[in-house]
Formats: sequence, structure tokens, C-alpha cells
Amino acid sequence: MIEKRAGRAERATAQQCRVTVCRGCCCGDAAKIPGVDHTGQIPRLRAALDGAAPVRASECLDVCDQANVVVVQPSAAGRAAGGRPVWLGLVNDDDALADIAAWVQAGGPGLAEPPGVLDLYALTVSRRVREQLEK
Repeated sequence: MIEKRAGRAERATAQQCRVTVCRGCCCGDAAKIPGVDHTGQIPRLRAALDGAAPVRASECLDVCDQANVVVVQPSAAGRAAGGRPVWLGLVNDDDALADIAAWVQAGGPGLAEPPGVLDLYALTVSRRVREQLEK
């Protein structure tokens, strides 16, 4: 098991996009957003990405009114091509997770156009909030 984890960590390089799923005070909370399998979201997203990008959980990203929040950060090549982190809110169904996974597998921000439906999930956050994720 340790070797498997080490291999996964080695694959998670700057050459890949990174996906961050908020799991703070509101995101992942069945009382706030009932009817969503919050516990299964991250494992399903990891499975859909099939190693194309690491998925990590984060403490509160401070955009609670948009729960559940997912941030897709560009790969090094995507950033060089002008890609910037894309914040997605109200990601509460498996179709949205599938669209995110397909986009990341295609290259993500800067390298591939997101499926049009993801425009509905896109949100703009303050610089202070964005900088929290960059730390």
C-alpha cells in the first residue's frame, strides 16, 4: 500500500492539473445540501479522473453560498498558455463531476475548452479567497 501511495504522489506533478474540493463548514454538509452523496464525491471524482490529476480536499474556501465548491488549477503547460484556476460552485451532481473530469482529462484550464455547461457553475471570488488556495 505504501508503494501505491508513493507512485500516486510521484504522478501528481506540476505537469498535471490539480483539483481541490472544498470540505469546510458548508461544502460537504448534508444539512445544508440534502440529497447529495457528499462522502462519495471525492472518490467518484478521483475514479473519473483515473490518475489524470490529483484531487485534494480543502478546508473552507470561504464561498459558502456556492457549496459545493471545486477549483481546477491548470497544469504548468496550461498556465504557460494563459490558464488560471477556475472556481466552480454548486457542484452537487454526478453530471457536473463527469464534466469536470472530462475537461481535466482533455488538458484543463489553458489547454482545453471546458464543456459549455460548466459556464453555469463558474464563479468569481475575491483575490483574498483565491490567494488562500495558492498558499
